[in-house]
Amino acid sequence: MSLVRKIIAYNARTVDHPNSHNKRPTLVKRPDPRPDLDHIVKIFDNIPHCRAMGMKVVEIRHGKGFMCIDYSKRLVGNPETRVVHGGVITALLDTLGGLVVMTSVPENTPIATLDLRIDYLRPARPGKRILSSAECYRVTENVAFIRGLAYHEVDGDPIANCTGTYMLGATGFTAKGGGEEKGGGQPC
Repeated sequence: MSLVRKIIAYNARTVDHPNSHNKRPTLVKRPDPRPDLDHIVKIFDNIPHCRAMGMKVVEIRHGKGFMCIDYSKRLVGNPETRVVHGGVITALLDTLGGLVVMTSVPENTPIATLDLRIDYLRPARPGKRILSSAECYRVTENVAFIRGLAYHEVDGDPIANCTGTYMLGATGFTAKGGGEEKGGGQPC
């Protein structure tokens, strides 16, 4: 089965048959097994930049996830204000975006970030842990779409929000733990 058909079959929840007189949609089951969440978490726990910045997976579900970074002086962008550098928040949201995409597509589907838009709404508070949440809300044959937030204790007062798109099926990062054999696509 082609990657396109796997993704479509995997993400199909209901299908309306146009020639059917049946008003109720037909349920289409996702293929088993779904991606192994524990395996995906282990892969992300071992990515060098995730370890260097102290990123931790808090919770992961199929299509949704939560990560955090504890405050550290090493991550400060401005020593006078002690505010965490914006690049740390970008890395956190991009990493979490990739994680939730990997939980939304067939196991070992290569992914690569196509576009990531981040709106910084306010500075992170010095000394506070940064939390993030993201969801993969749509998967097409070639692209997955995510939205996410970075915040402190509650997501009602976000530090930043993001939207992103991730290419599916090209040479890129996979749950196998890196780029495909074709070369390239290694995580930073």
